[in-house]
Amino acid sequence: MRILAVIGGLTIIVAIAAAVFFFGGFYSVAGTQEDASIVTWALTRVRTASIDRHAKDEPPPSINEPASVQAGAKAFAALGCPTCHGGPGVSWAKFSEGLHPDPPDLKEVVDGLAPAQLFWVVKNGINMTGMPSFAQAGAKDDEIWSIVAFLKKLPSVSEADYKAWTTSAAPEAGK
Repeated sequence: MRILAVIGGLTIIVAIAAAVFFFGGFYSVAGTQEDASIVTWALTRVRTASIDRHAKDEPPPSINEPASVQAGAKAFAALGCPTCHGGPGVSWAKFSEGLHPDPPDLKEVVDGLAPAQLFWVVKNGINMTGMPSFAQAGAKDDEIWSIVAFLKKLPSVSEADYKAWTTSAAPEAGK
């Protein structure tokens, strides 16, 4: 019984110390401050588990059709995705270097993600990363699925193809 009392007491002390540390402002939330490895590990695990649990939508049959991929490239460009993620022949915007965590290079991560996972992330966004919900920004499911179609082909898309597919998607000056 004494051991349980000691464990309970230590648990209370640790909880109070953690509350003072976090709520007292001692933990830095500055974007220039590297997260402790345990924080990075925990946030990555939580993000991955959440996406795995919620990403259940089935892709449409048209996901591999060239028209869908091209429409997705156009939507990707029009919605400003290259600003943070770049694109074939398109550099990331300078401010994206200040985002924490860094936006992923999509060419390097899309092969490891299922279409349903990509759809869920684009549709819902990811809290505390700068990744917005494009559904809340007005994108419809069919447009998001076309972006997913493009993303799944992204590693093999040439600069010339991307430019041809997105030329009319570039925002006009002054708008």
